[in-house]
Amino acid sequence: MSVIKKAGKRRVIAGATAVVGLAAGATAFAVAGTANAADSASGKWAKPTVVLEHGAFADGSSWNGVVEKLHKDGYNVVAAANPLRGVASDAAQLRTVIDHVNGPVILVGHSYGGSVITEAAANNPKVKGLVYVAAFLPAPGESALQLTNQFPGSTLPGALDPVTYTNADGSSTTDLYIQQDKFHHQFAADVSEKVAADAAAAQRPIAQAALTEAEVGPAAWAQVPSWDVVTTQDLNIPVAAQRFMAERAGAQVTEVKASHSVAVSHPGVVAGVIEEAARATR
Repeated sequence: MSVIKKAGKRRVIAGATAVVGLAAGATAFAVAGTANAADSASGKWAKPTVVLEHGAFADGSSWNGVVEKLHKDGYNVVAAANPLRGVASDAAQLRTVIDHVNGPVILVGHSYGGSVITEAAANNPKVKGLVYVAAFLPAPGESALQLTNQFPGSTLPGALDPVTYTNADGSSTTDLYIQQDKFHHQFAADVSEKVAADAAAAQRPIAQAALTEAEVGPAAWAQVPSWDVVTTQDLNIPVAAQRFMAERAGAQVTEVKASHSVAVSHPGVVAGVIEEAARATR
């Protein structure tokens, strides 16, 4: 691992190789108040609660390896369920999770979850740090699709499997999946075939409209310190787009030679960045 100083930010090139299964262990909903309260009573640093927001084509279990490391290091963790219906409504739901947590929060978003945490954390004093993991860091007026299309490199459109259904009111909604036989290559090339196949079968779809819904703002990354795990072998969000967004936000960047599914293939690296953000809030 090497550390390169650039434009006042710390850029780390990471090359970890650990692979953890998507279904390894359970992610429990936990609020701060037990270990953190004990730390406060003893005069030790009370760790913030880490709230994780997954993105499209995944679920909370995609954080399992990260959760395991954070729990081992004494952090309370909530792996929130992202409805994947739209930025505003998903952010509103995430705010209820944040409100339910006692004490300060480090908010973490993967992929489309980055758009959600950017909206949910705005003007929220409980959120002390933002961690983006192969994620979108939109500015007001920008959508995930717009940011993806601004740079070459994404092969996601050709791997999608749209499913349209009729709602109770007669309107229609198109949900997007990744074709299961393309999931390994497109989303999780650096995990085992079995792990990728399991994830493909269990993937949660995103409403197509969510990817075109613009951020309302203000952008939380303009208010709160941010960290960003940039994935250099990502086929969903081009690395050039990730670097552009991270630099614009002034985020402290950790670059990893990894697929979009970096929280599964490199959970130790992701957890390490989250803990770095947590320590910076002391």
